[in-house]
Amino acid sequence: MLHSKVNASAATLTKNRTEESIVPASGMCVTCVDGCIGMCEIGKSSYRGHEVIYPQPFGVITTAAEKRYPVDYSHFNIMGTCVGAHGIEADSDKAIFPNVDLTVSFGHDGKIRFRRPWIIPGIGSTAIAKNNWEGLAIGSALMGTGLTIGENVVGMDPQSVFKNGRVIDTVDLKRRVELYRRYQRDGYGAIVVQANIEDTRLGAHEYAVEKLGVECVELKWGQGAKDIGGEVKIPDLKKAQMLAERGYIVLPDPFDEDVIRAFEKGSFKEFERHSRVGMVTEESFAKRIEELRAAGAKYIFLKTGAYRPADLARALVFASKYRLDLLTVDGAGGGTGMSPWRMMNEWGVPPVQLHSLLYRCASELSKQGAYLPALAVAGGFSFEDHIFKGLAMGAPFVKLVGMARAPIAAAMVGKTIGRTIETMQVPVYIERFGNNKDEIFVTASELRRELGKDEFDKLPTGALGLYTYYERLTQGLRQIMAGSRKFSLEHICRDDIAAMTPEASQISGITYIMDVDREQVSFLLKG
Repeated sequence: MLHSKVNASAATLTKNRTEESIVPASGMCVTCVDGCIGMCEIGKSSYRGHEVIYPQPFGVITTAAEKRYPVDYSHFNIMGTCVGAHGIEADSDKAIFPNVDLTVSFGHDGKIRFRRPWIIPGIGSTAIAKNNWEGLAIGSALMGTGLTIGENVVGMDPQSVFKNGRVIDTVDLKRRVELYRRYQRDGYGAIVVQANIEDTRLGAHEYAVEKLGVECVELKWGQGAKDIGGEVKIPDLKKAQMLAERGYIVLPDPFDEDVIRAFEKGSFKEFERHSRVGMVTEESFAKRIEELRAAGAKYIFLKTGAYRPADLARALVFASKYRLDLLTVDGAGGGTGMSPWRMMNEWGVPPVQLHSLLYRCASELSKQGAYLPALAVAGGFSFEDHIFKGLAMGAPFVKLVGMARAPIAAAMVGKTIGRTIETMQVPVYIERFGNNKDEIFVTASELRRELGKDEFDKLPTGALGLYTYYERLTQGLRQIMAGSRKFSLEHICRDDIAAMTPEASQISGITYIMDVDREQVSFLLKG
């Protein structure tokens, strides 16, 4: 089986000329012909060069790796039972799936409360994030789940105001925080502000805490999509120059006269803005935690990516030693905005392996009696079965599952449906449900009743799309948990899933399905 697609992908808008005859190792056509116009990635790179490193078109897509990992979460099945109930009375009239409790509390004081056990990790400065923020913020707030404002939002905002190199006012960050808060209900959920090295230099966290009243801040070591800092494309010369002046790496040099002439001539249409890679040391980490607490940060999170196992252990040890509130561990292959395509496919520790290592490390620290923050796992999760498996894989340490691409997709579809309603051009596929948002979105009547007519009518359809998707996850997860007789999240354990292959069992430590309940089976058969 081929695990990688190496020379043609929808992500880079490339394809092979001989689509049925491909050399497995190189991905090249079996017969590479002199005279071909260069539709494959090699060919396109011969005239667009570094542009082909990144998925295209930027700003309107999210992207994740096509690589097929030898073991993934589909290699595990959920175990159900017909006996008893945990977290509720074992009574058929009470142990029904609508009674499954999906709320979760975490943090050093246990006072961060989510209605559902998931969070959207950093959605930052990319156009796809900014253009869908209304749906993401309002939908998340209404459902009472977490949402993280990702890196570089302050630095990318043309209307940010700086004094002595530190931010003192913003438009975009302020809007993102306030939009979430406006729809937050009963204290459930949390808006989190993330920072990378550039954000830290600009004082983004201090501004968010001191001026916007943000309680949850997150340090970012990395993500599953790439092993370097964040990137975006900039189609505007003045903005590219502004970002370079603010300290970002901008390629090519937007102040170079030859570059300016080439851009104006149309030789290239976008600059690249890159973030630096951080240099983690315990001394600098401890100092930053102290600074954030002195600034008034109530809860401090850390997000790390698919780095080598020693870095995972380092992240968990630091999070334990400095008593952080949440550690998010993001497996390889994911991505929401702009990441180098080959890197996204070929670097890092895949989710099952990374999350299994996380469990081992957390178990070891727990045996030592060390403090452990709540853990969140991310890396390609999108449906209720994925959420259950992620929680079970890391039980009892994992409290949340991180998802980004799937929620963005739900918000984008909701937004698109709204546009078709406004133009009275609802597609036939959707028109069978109705022609307005009350008819199309199945959660509309519930929200109209809860929010009132005036407030409901103001809701953007992107928010309805995300909320309705979350409603599906809610019912689906409750059904799966009821089938496993687990009626609240703290009762989910590793024994609730089984490995379908010996390899999956060996990697994860999850019991191979043919060995599940072996002792109990033997006992029952012996009478």
